[in-house]
Amino acid sequence: MSVDIHPTAVVDPAAALGVGVVIGPYCVIGPHVTLGDRVRLVSHVCVDGRTSIGEGTVIYPFASIGHPPQDLKYKGESSELVIGRNNRIREQVTMNPGTEGGGMVTRIGDGGLFMVGVHVGHDCIVGNNVIMANNATLGGHVEVGDHAVLGGLSAVHQFVRIGAHAMIGGMSGVEADVIPFGLVKGERAHLAGLNLIGLERRGFSKDEINALRSAFRRIFHGESTMAERLAAAADEAGDSALVRQMLSFLTDRSSRAITLPQR
Repeated sequence: MSVDIHPTAVVDPAAALGVGVVIGPYCVIGPHVTLGDRVRLVSHVCVDGRTSIGEGTVIYPFASIGHPPQDLKYKGESSELVIGRNNRIREQVTMNPGTEGGGMVTRIGDGGLFMVGVHVGHDCIVGNNVIMANNATLGGHVEVGDHAVLGGLSAVHQFVRIGAHAMIGGMSGVEADVIPFGLVKGERAHLAGLNLIGLERRGFSKDEINALRSAFRRIFHGESTMAERLAAAADEAGDSALVRQMLSFLTDRSSRAITLPQR
């Protein structure tokens, strides 16, 4: 299947185009861009910089992909934006490449849905099957785990980590790390519990969810120090992979605090 380029599109001859790529009206593609097999740019999409887009990804009108980061420290270094396979990137989404101060790459996983007006800042690492609803925003250096969901108009502070399977409520301002499987919400987001509906929808067993709930209560609602509560939860975790994942997240080094329940 040949490449289909609309006559009004401007595609640099040096761009690398896979099999079955479709480039719609008025798109502009820079010289260092790589489009994988069956990538489709619907119309009015601008892709520039050292940007690679994985097979099967569809990008909708007026998205701006791979243009320079919104960072005054950026001095034109040859950083990258790497977007995985089978993503849906809707209208007016912006995704920026990395910077020298953040590892030189922004990376998006596979199977994500990025709704209208989403922004992914420089040096972010976004996992697989992530959903970001309309106008959700990631500051620079944010990490988002697999299957996380960010509600509309939510904003995540730079360097924050969002754990796998977490749920961020709409219009939340997230200033601290969010545990895997956590549910956070609020203007200045607090930990409201576990993302139980998401866990059930993704097929986790009742035993796995109950173990996670028990560990959550032990860690966040106990009376001793946090270190003592983490140790107790680890002793009780048994072979629960979900609990071990949450404990590992909590004990990893991070420049941000942990989002906690309201007191």
